[in-house]
Amino acid sequence: MTTATITLFGADWCGDCIRSKAVLDARSIDYNYVDLIATPEQADAAQAISGRTSIPVITFPDGSHQVEPSNAELESKLRSLGMLV
Repeated sequence: MTTATITLFGADWCGDCIRSKAVLDARSIDYNYVDLIATPEQADAAQAISGRTSIPVITFPDGSHQVEPSNAELESKLRSLGMLV
């Protein structure tokens, strides 16, 4: 099991999820991916975090989260956490 402190709740059919995963992967950022198709019971957890049913929901080690972030928003958050230079 990975020790990533970022969790991305998403689905493989979701374009925003694919894009957010690509941002993290391209920058070699370690994260846990929760596939909501394979584990639909986790959808309640994602909704509890965000208060919405939109995905992706991305949680960060500082306790914050983003829902459907743009690439720029996600990169800005990663920079603020010291994960990007």
